[in-house]
Amino acid sequence: MEEYLIQPWDTRQSATTPVDWDMHVPPEIDVLAEEVMKHYDMAVSSQTLITSKPDKGGAIWRIETNKGPRSLKLLHRRPERSLFSVGLQEYVVKQGARVPALIPAQDGKMFVEKGGKLWIVTDWIALQPATKVDLVGAEELCYGLGEFHVHTKGYIPPAGAKNSSRLYRWPNYYQKITKKIGWMREVAKAYKDTAASASILSVIDQYEQHAMDAMRRLQESAYARMVAKGEPYWGLVHQDYGWSNGQNGPGGLWVIDLDGVAYDLPFRDLRKLITSTMDDMGVWDLTWMRGMIDAYHRANPLDAESFEVLLIDMAMPNEFYKHLKEMFFDPVTFLNTEAEAILQRVVATDQTKWQALAELAKDKSKYAAGAYDQVSVPDTSEKVPSKITWEAKKWILLPQKTATNNAGKKDAKVESGKKAAPAVASKKTTSMEIAKKTKSMETSKKADSVESGKKKADSVESGKKKADLMESGKKKADPVESGKKKAEQKSAPVKRETASTADKKAMVKPKKETKVKATEAPKAKPTALPERDTKSAAASTASSAEKRERILSRSSQRSQSMAPVTNVIDLLPYLASSTQKSKLKKKSASARTKSGVSSVKRKKTAASSRTKRAATAAKSTLRTVKSRTNQPQKAARKQTVSGKSASRPKQATKSVNKARKTSSARRLSYSKAAGPKHRVTRNPARRPSAKRGVKTSGGLR
Repeated sequence: MEEYLIQPWDTRQSATTPVDWDMHVPPEIDVLAEEVMKHYDMAVSSQTLITSKPDKGGAIWRIETNKGPRSLKLLHRRPERSLFSVGLQEYVVKQGARVPALIPAQDGKMFVEKGGKLWIVTDWIALQPATKVDLVGAEELCYGLGEFHVHTKGYIPPAGAKNSSRLYRWPNYYQKITKKIGWMREVAKAYKDTAASASILSVIDQYEQHAMDAMRRLQESAYARMVAKGEPYWGLVHQDYGWSNGQNGPGGLWVIDLDGVAYDLPFRDLRKLITSTMDDMGVWDLTWMRGMIDAYHRANPLDAESFEVLLIDMAMPNEFYKHLKEMFFDPVTFLNTEAEAILQRVVATDQTKWQALAELAKDKSKYAAGAYDQVSVPDTSEKVPSKITWEAKKWILLPQKTATNNAGKKDAKVESGKKAAPAVASKKTTSMEIAKKTKSMETSKKADSVESGKKKADSVESGKKKADLMESGKKKADPVESGKKKAEQKSAPVKRETASTADKKAMVKPKKETKVKATEAPKAKPTALPERDTKSAAASTASSAEKRERILSRSSQRSQSMAPVTNVIDLLPYLASSTQKSKLKKKSASARTKSGVSSVKRKKTAASSRTKRAATAAKSTLRTVKSRTNQPQKAARKQTVSGKSASRPKQATKSVNKARKTSSARRLSYSKAAGPKHRVTRNPARRPSAKRGVKTSGGLR
């Protein structure tokens, strides 16, 4: 039975009643959790779901075991990415950080791979959140963050882990924020009838300017020289650090939920914590800001350059973008409901922001200058030695199904390419090229380019040598003859099996007669292809050539047997193969143009001839009517003059119709093939159906 692959289940519908997936997981996940716990040396008595991430596919359980309470966690990221964070968790524990230690499975690995995800088990640590009502709790949180950053320095992930870094992406992030703030202006203009549109347009220019100023200050700062130190020098950031992921426990503050860690400047976590706290408070409090920075500085000292970049990052309108970016997903609903209240709160909070940052900038003198030389950004692909040695058997991932399928497809393509190579070669090369195929493809192409003219001119049936096509000016053969030659040459390998040795020697040119230029490539040792592939390729090529030859021969015979009349229509495009239609149509059109008969002139001539015929028919009809009307009057006159009664009316004499002269429109020359007797239509509904015993071709009968 194929293993269930874990996917986000937030869109999963229940057959009976709606389910709050934040507090539930699908039954397949519960089954996988039971299988994972069997890989550990413990007896589980109960398990309780603590939290779930239905939109990502992650969950945390508290499990009661015979060895105490433990935590079972399903990591929602890809195994390669999760291996990066699991390796860091093992690394910082050995460095002395207050982070839950990983419990190895029975096979020695620090994780279990099930359902296409990684599962980890740690001891359950009794924790309490830091207080948020006073500055003491915020200082504890910042001090614990600084300790964590110190322990992450020097980390190198195990082999097979996908590296996660944001260290060099600050300029790109600033550009993205600036660009998207400009998009907010366009969205507000597009939905100008919404409730918050006018308020956003009134402040958007101000926030866009703040973003542009921050980007300019970052470019002028020491950021480029700082990141040149490399990723292990700075360590990793938590990226989701806050009051829930940093809690007080045995010995101090513990850091949990490390599955989103990445390389970055460490004070990025501090900036997020300060700006989010100021946003929650509704005011930028200078006392809180200084207290939080000082607490972090005691655990992980800052220098003047780091403090300056921290101030630049706080000046960026991060909170404005974070709260209003929802307009990109559902602009009408968001702008009519939540946007106005959120915007007013953000604008009111930012009224104290710039004064607080200006006062805080005066503290730069308290920090020592950093030693950042003007060096280039290092190559991140080169790994420096890690402080710990990874045991390879404990960090090996299972082969991923997606990767295996992709590799199998690539191998199949390679094998199919290898199988198709002889068939392609047999179609494009003659029998001499098949017999003399070289081992090296590059050498073969160069040698074939020199001898291609000679090989194409060889005739296997005649066994005679022909002049080299390159020396004779590359003569072009007739399409019918070239088709015959190709069919004969494709079938040559079969005939050569019965050829005598003398004939073979006569067919091959002596080396003395062949003059190779200095620029020509040397001939490589030929290798013969399998006989089965050669025969099948030659047979298929010969059959296709014979079909083409029959079609072209029928069309040529018809065109030659027809008399050289002028009033004809060209049928050759309908009878020839599809490859010859376009050429024949172009040739017919060019012939009419050269003879001086254009389409406009033909239309005028046909119209004038129709007018003349109509006038002649009208005159003849008028004469007939007049003669029939005057016959009784003429008979009465003769009777009066002669005194005799007319026995019967005189019969009208039958006139012999003279042969009409062919009009100028019918005398036009179109081609050398006879026209059809029946009208041809392109409409399938009006096309005459084929009768029994009557052959049809291309809509003609």
